[in-house]
Amino acid sequence: MVEARWFKSSHSGTHSDCVEVAFLVRHQIGVRDSKNPTGPALVFGTNDWDAFTAAVRSGEFAS
Repeated sequence: MVEARWFKSSHSGTHSDCVEVAFLVRHQIGVRDSKNPTGPALVFGTNDWDAFTAAVRSGEFAS
C-alpha cells in the first residue's frame, strides 16, 4: 500500500485523530488511522464498503 493515495473527510478539519481511506487496486478500499500512517490498515471489498457507508449514512451506528 506504499503507493496508495490516502485521504480523510473534509469534515475532519484540522484534527489528527481521523480515519483515512484509499481506493486500491482490484476494487478494494483501504482504511487506516491517521495518527499511525505506517501502522496496520484494513482492506475491504467494494460491496462491504458500500454496505458500511450506507449504514453510516442511515444512522445505524449513531449512539
